[in-house]
Amino acid sequence: MGAARLRAVWWRRIPVHVVVVGVAVIWAVPLLGLVVSAFRPSWAVLSSGWWESFALPGDYTLENYRRVLDRDGMALSLFNSLAVVVPATVLTVALGAAAAYALAGMRFRLRSAVLLTIVALIIVPIQITLVPLLRVFNLLDLTGSFLGIWLVHLGFGLPFAVYLLHNFFAAIPRELFEAAEMDGASRGQIFFSIVLPVARPALAALAIFDFVWTWNDLLVALIFLGGFRDVAPMTVAVSQLVASRGDGWEILTSAAVLSVLVPMAVFVALQRHFVRGLLAGVSKG
Repeated sequence: MGAARLRAVWWRRIPVHVVVVGVAVIWAVPLLGLVVSAFRPSWAVLSSGWWESFALPGDYTLENYRRVLDRDGMALSLFNSLAVVVPATVLTVALGAAAAYALAGMRFRLRSAVLLTIVALIIVPIQITLVPLLRVFNLLDLTGSFLGIWLVHLGFGLPFAVYLLHNFFAAIPRELFEAAEMDGASRGQIFFSIVLPVARPALAALAIFDFVWTWNDLLVALIFLGGFRDVAPMTVAVSQLVASRGDGWEILTSAAVLSVLVPMAVFVALQRHFVRGLLAGVSKG
């Protein structure tokens, strides 16, 4: 009876499995074409489709990556992207965790109003803030600098960070905080010794979100860093390649593959915390 029920459940799930596999294939085929084209020489890209290269084992080269990294300056853009994304992500996660802990674990007047205001900032389109922010940054001489872009990404990412982490911190039992306070622990000790270790999945999920959003950003980078090569991140460099090499598919695909390697590595490294972080605070708060 149990085996028959299991078989019936398995057969009912077949359509779901078919849909999931179909969606995965639809997403994977363009990515496979991108990766294959990035290793093909120019004459091969222009003369045949990427799917035909599987019949030609020698139809691959690393010259595209050497050209992109050296002559087209993608190595410098990779460094610039890391110089923008890593500090911006660290600042957003650190300040977001501190603010969320204060809103979830401390009692003070207007606490709910402050939280509601922060959450409301999530729905504000960043486009309407770009002009006034740019004027202020021009007065402070912050445009075209990494410090300026860090502050911009911090301001845009902090509301979501506080919202996500507040739900997780609010789900932590109050008895844990009270027991630590009875043992003489200060607010700072509770935050660093109890809250942060417990909140590791939520912090990892937030780090992935903010890292990928900041890495893939083009609009903010163009406005606050400009198109100068010495500070241009990879998104700006790839967009300039599209403008200057519209017919060089092998160069564009190589640059695109390089641009997705780092966020993919970050996601793979932190993926075991990702789902747990997304479900943080679902049952409470």
